[in-house]
Amino acid sequence: MSAPAPSTLAIVDAEPLPRQEEVLTDAALAFVAELHRQFTPRRNELLARRGERRAEIARTSTLDFLPETAAVRADDSWKVAPAPAALNDRRVEITGPTDRKMTINALNSGAKVWLADFEDASAPTWENVVLGQLNLTDAYERRIDFTDPKSGKSYALKSADELATVVMRPRGWHLEERHLQLDGVSVPGALVDFGLYFFHNAQRLIDLGKGPYFYLPKTESHLEARLWNDIFVFAQDYVGIPQGTVRATVLIETITAAYEMEEILYELRDHAAGLNAGRWDYLFSIVKNFRDGGAKFVLPDRNAVTMTAPFMRAYTELLVRTCHKRGAHAIGGMAAFIPSRRDAEVNKVAFEKVKADKDREANDGFDGSWVAHPDLVPIALASFDAVLGEKPNQKDRLREDVSVAPGDLIAIDSLDASPTYDGLRNAVAVGIRYIEAWLRGLGAVAIFNLMEDAATAEISRSQIWQWINADVVFGNGEHATADLARKVAAEELAAIREEIGEETFTAGKWQQAHDLLLQVSLDQDYADFLTLPAYEQLR
Repeated sequence: MSAPAPSTLAIVDAEPLPRQEEVLTDAALAFVAELHRQFTPRRNELLARRGERRAEIARTSTLDFLPETAAVRADDSWKVAPAPAALNDRRVEITGPTDRKMTINALNSGAKVWLADFEDASAPTWENVVLGQLNLTDAYERRIDFTDPKSGKSYALKSADELATVVMRPRGWHLEERHLQLDGVSVPGALVDFGLYFFHNAQRLIDLGKGPYFYLPKTESHLEARLWNDIFVFAQDYVGIPQGTVRATVLIETITAAYEMEEILYELRDHAAGLNAGRWDYLFSIVKNFRDGGAKFVLPDRNAVTMTAPFMRAYTELLVRTCHKRGAHAIGGMAAFIPSRRDAEVNKVAFEKVKADKDREANDGFDGSWVAHPDLVPIALASFDAVLGEKPNQKDRLREDVSVAPGDLIAIDSLDASPTYDGLRNAVAVGIRYIEAWLRGLGAVAIFNLMEDAATAEISRSQIWQWINADVVFGNGEHATADLARKVAAEELAAIREEIGEETFTAGKWQQAHDLLLQVSLDQDYADFLTLPAYEQLR
C-alpha cells in the first residue's frame, strides 16, 4: 500500500489578489510546505533557546565570546567562499520595500546593490507578501514599467548593466505567515518569503549572470546561521542548481550575534557574502537583553547614540576585522535622511552629516554602506570612491590593529549622554506615526526627514519602557513614569489630529497606533517584538 500524499499548504483568510496564481503555484507551495516540514521544528527550538539565553543574561548582566567555539575563532585557515562577480563591488547599497515604484527606482538608483525588503521596511500584509514577489519577478523579466495613475509619471527600467544587484531580505524567524498554513499550523514568514523567491527566481537569476542572494535579519546565534545554511543546501538540491550558488549577508543587529560573528561566517562559509552593521535593531537588542541590568545599561536618546560611541565603535571595528580576516564583505550602516523638497538648509546640514558618516566607514575599512534614498547614493559613492578608487572592495585591509574585549561591546556607560524629556517626546511621536502607517500596510515611512522602519519603532518603545523601569529623572526634573508617557502620548495624538484634520485623522489608525505603542511601552511583561502584537491587528 502506497504512503499517503503529504498535506498541501492552505491559503487561509485571504482575499484573492490579481495575478497571485503566478506566485502561488502548486509547485512553489509544495516547496514551501517541504521547507516547513523539514525546518520549522528546528526554528521552534532555536526560538525557545533565545528565551533561555535572555534569562541567562538577566541573571548575569554580561556576555562573552563562546568558550565552546574557541577553536573556530583560533583557526586561521578557513575563509568564506569567494564573492561572485555580481557581489564583489558593494560600495553603495540602497534599501526599501518591494512595491512597484520602489522596485524600479531602487534598481535604477545607481547603487551597486538593492536590499529588496520583505522585513522591517515592509508591513507583512498578504498583498505586500505576494505582490512584492510578483514585482521582483516582473523586474527580472523586464515587464515592470508602469505609469502612476495619481501623478501621471512613468517609470521604466534602465539597461541591464545599469541596474543594482538584488539582495532579498526575508522576514525574521519570529514572525508567522498566518495566511499560509499546513495542517492548521502557520508557516514561518521567513520560509514563505525565502521559499517563494528562491523557487521562482533562482534559475532566472543565474541566467541573468547573478544568483539568489539574501540578507538574513535578526540572527541571534551561529546555530541560527547553521539552520539557514542547511536550508540553502536543501533548496539548491531541490531545484537542481549547484551548491554555493546562494549567497547570504548576515545582519549583525543583535547583541548576542556580535559575540558570534566568526562562528556565523563559519556556519555559512560556503554561502556567506558578508556581515552588516545595523544600528537601530542593535540598540533595541541591547535594551531588550539588558533591560533589567540597572543604570549602567540605560541608553540615552537614540539620536545621541552615534556610531562613534565607544561601544558602537567596538562593534563596527570588530565587524570589519572579522569579515576581512575571513574574506567576507563588511557592510556599514544606514543613512536614513530623506531630502526635503522645501528646505535647502536642512538638506545642506544633513548631507554634510551623511558624508562624514560614510567617510568614517570607508576609512575604517568597510567595503560598502547603506542609504535609504536615491539622492544619497552619490554622496556615499563619493566617500567610498575616494578610498577604493578602482578596487571593488578593501578586504585586503585586515585591521589587525583592532582588539575588542568582551566588555567593550556592552560598555553602554562609556557614552557621556543621558535620556532627555525631548527624547521621550520624540520616541512617542515617532512611535505613534510609524505604527499608524504600519497598520495601514506601509513599512518604510518618512517621519521628520528620516526614513523609519520597524526597527525605529522597536527602539522607540524599548527606550520608553527602559527609562520608566529604570526610574530615569530627566534634566527638567520630571521622572520617567507610565503617567508621563500617557500624558505625552495624549498630547502627541491631539497635535496629530490638529495637524492633519479631523477627516484624515478619523480615516487613519491613529488611536489604534497610540494604544498599541502604550501597550508595548508600559506592559510589565516586555513583548519580544512589537510586530507580534501589531501583526494581530494588521488587516
